[in-house]
Amino acid sequence: MSDQLRPRASLRTAVVWDVLKDALDLRVKATGRDALDVLDTGGGTGNFAVPVARLGHRVTVVDPSPNALFALERRAAEAGVADRVRGVQGDIHGLFEVAERGGYDAVLCHGVLEYVDDPAEGMRNAVDALRPAGALSLLAAGLGGAVLARALAGHFTEARQALGDPAGRWGEGDPVPRRYTAEQLTELVSGAGVEVGAVHGVRVFADLVPGVLVDTEPGAMEALLKLEAAAAELPAFHSVATQLHVLGTKRA
Repeated sequence: MSDQLRPRASLRTAVVWDVLKDALDLRVKATGRDALDVLDTGGGTGNFAVPVARLGHRVTVVDPSPNALFALERRAAEAGVADRVRGVQGDIHGLFEVAERGGYDAVLCHGVLEYVDDPAEGMRNAVDALRPAGALSLLAAGLGGAVLARALAGHFTEARQALGDPAGRWGEGDPVPRRYTAEQLTELVSGAGVEVGAVHGVRVFADLVPGVLVDTEPGAMEALLKLEAAAAELPAFHSVATQLHVLGTKRA
């Protein structure tokens, strides 16, 4: 994959982007249409929406932040894809006030379920936006990665708190309202009518490796990217990933 198509901050997004691009390519072949209709819930400033539009697809971004949508508009214009990216203000609970039910070949739900009041309802809405056999890309914060990070930082009490907390939070100062295990996410997805195709651990090592090492050691960035890709699909590493990615297909 070319650097032009890879979103910025590739260490954090490369695994998801590679999987997502392959899923979109499969939908293109299955539908016989070069341009897909893609919905990006919580898509913010377009980290994924703009690269997806560069592939030739039409992307609708739903986000509650006017500032994020303004940045998305500017980013899409700079990338030359303003005609293929549409931003609308809203959230996943009121999704069908601004998006079409059953109108999309693929739905991205990245960094959303951590913040919604009712994750099951949010997941159902995301799936209801899909056409039959449409692709779902779900990305959410992983419990194990947070526990490991707090422990390695010397915050052992907070690590234990996160480990036993129903929402996976390490304390009142935790900025993330909810974290998940791979099992919890696959149950949510399956319960909403999606056949789970693959689960990936994201940022298994990237958040633990000192940035100065990656920036200064020749070849370190590419080697770390390859390591992340190699570990992503191995279940043993899902339990320590900072984020978890689930790819699935809507059941007929």
